[in-house]
Amino acid sequence: MKILIINVFGIGDVLFTTPLISNLKAAHPDGYLGYLCNRRTVPVLEHNPKISRIFVYERDELEAVRRKSPVRYWQSLGKLVGDICKERFDLVLDISLNSSMGFLALAAGIPRRVGFDYKGRGRFLTQKIPLEGYENRHVVEYYLDLLAQIGVPVVHKSMELPLTTADMDWAAGFLEDNGVFGRGQVIGLVPGGGESWGKDASCKRWSAERFAKLADKLIEKSAAQIILLGGPTEAGLCGSVARGMNNPCVSACGKTSLSQFAALAKRCALIVANDGGPLHVAAASGSKTVSIFGPVDEVVYGPYPAQGHKVVKKDLPCQPCYRRFRRADCGHIRCLNDLTVEEVFKKVEEIL
Repeated sequence: MKILIINVFGIGDVLFTTPLISNLKAAHPDGYLGYLCNRRTVPVLEHNPKISRIFVYERDELEAVRRKSPVRYWQSLGKLVGDICKERFDLVLDISLNSSMGFLALAAGIPRRVGFDYKGRGRFLTQKIPLEGYENRHVVEYYLDLLAQIGVPVVHKSMELPLTTADMDWAAGFLEDNGVFGRGQVIGLVPGGGESWGKDASCKRWSAERFAKLADKLIEKSAAQIILLGGPTEAGLCGSVARGMNNPCVSACGKTSLSQFAALAKRCALIVANDGGPLHVAAASGSKTVSIFGPVDEVVYGPYPAQGHKVVKKDLPCQPCYRRFRRADCGHIRCLNDLTVEEVFKKVEEIL
């Protein structure tokens, strides 16, 4: 059995498919699993022994090629389709909600194409699950629904992010080099996240000023050691948190790969993060988390499974305003701006 999974969304969404991968492999131990994703999410999958091959579809890169040379664009797209075609997949599970991905699977000669029919975009699928949006239950559960379409039982429900010995050794060395060991519990703060929202990422982020105040309170009340975590584009944001603190901290912002970030998170007693990919990386690595949710429904997009994690939110009448893949036009973002340091600190205490 050769199965291809298509998911070209962000880091969190790809992690949400890891229970799907585990169940497919349990049902087909000798099966061949391929995965089509974007370049940013490759590190989520590259060390997963259940994945046989990764294919990269990077829309922005292809669009840049198309603007320069339509001929080269079609050549690049044709090569991707040809590479998939050579594997002679029996089945595709298409989670893209995008008719172009369904057509790509058809063009690659995959005979059985299973996925969600969102706004009629599943027209190239051979088996369709009607979908208006992810609501009232977690995205992972929706993804697992696909298994019923192909007769695979659900026996695994945990996310996975396998880490290498090299990554774990790097994390231990980083903590030792920065004098973190032996001086109180290590707590990681992630003031960024939400990169897949592009220019609207700030709508998912608690303020740097409040992260700084939370860090000081954790140091003063819990004798914690604080590590700031984030990607290269979030160095300025982490810098703002560090400058706003009255106490020293360690910053790993922009200094880690995704798997090194996960290894550091695994060494922390707790991760405090905004809603976004880094939160799910931390949860998949086995960390306990306190997550800050604003416009998005934590029932649908929160840590999964929920055990060992706490979510903090304001519970305003307008929450959540992100529904069916659209966020309401909101100028006040009170769900984040009114969330106090004390409210977040209380959830941290409940975990610790």
